[in-house]
Amino acid sequence: MDKATERPDELGREELARLAVDFLHRTVVHHTLWFREVEHQMGMAKALEILGAAWEKSYAVQMKRLSEAFGFEMEKGVPKALLALPREELLRLLGDLGRNWLAGDGIWFQAVEERDGIWDAKRCNDSCWARFSPVEAWSIKRFLGLPEMAGLPGLKRALGFRLYAGINVQTIREEGPEGLVFMMNDCRVQAARKRKGLADYPCKSGGLVEYRSFAETIDPRIRTECIACPPDDHPEQWFCAWRFTI
Repeated sequence: MDKATERPDELGREELARLAVDFLHRTVVHHTLWFREVEHQMGMAKALEILGAAWEKSYAVQMKRLSEAFGFEMEKGVPKALLALPREELLRLLGDLGRNWLAGDGIWFQAVEERDGIWDAKRCNDSCWARFSPVEAWSIKRFLGLPEMAGLPGLKRALGFRLYAGINVQTIREEGPEGLVFMMNDCRVQAARKRKGLADYPCKSGGLVEYRSFAETIDPRIRTECIACPPDDHPEQWFCAWRFTI
């Protein structure tokens, strides 16, 4: 790009297109920073409540402008083209979105690791999960219309709607009315390491934060116990397992 350029209206088409993508990225980051600061100032519970109101208004405003710019119709609050897709393609799309999310998570980890080492990357990873996990639980809870005290039945449903639920293999075993065990039978991250002949990634510290905060957001009465998670020994049938009780 010409260093003398001072305004967007001096750019060519390709540079303008790249700048539009950069604007979208800045918008996503700004949205995230707003949430992070409200959480810092007011706590997670209030931040999630405010996020609900802000996201609904922001989504409506942004999608209206994007639909006008790109010439797509909206119907029932979503792009009409999505509603027109067959179920199989929508399910495939969800899988692709889950894989993109997981790839982004790994890219962030590697970016920190390459600059400052694995332990700083791991520390950032665990802290990130401490915030993302309750947000994901809150989002799923809203999507499914779960009650405030959703109990173990609500948790069981919610676990099936996580971003990685469609790209990993997981099973749940009920232990009576007051307990259930969640097992991650095939984890894409750990399976990839296994194919490369690497040891399991020690994810227990992150998992303790992740699963506990997810479960407590679904229902604050739920308690979480780690049965085993790398670097713990585990059977071939699963990589990690967690017990939830009321």
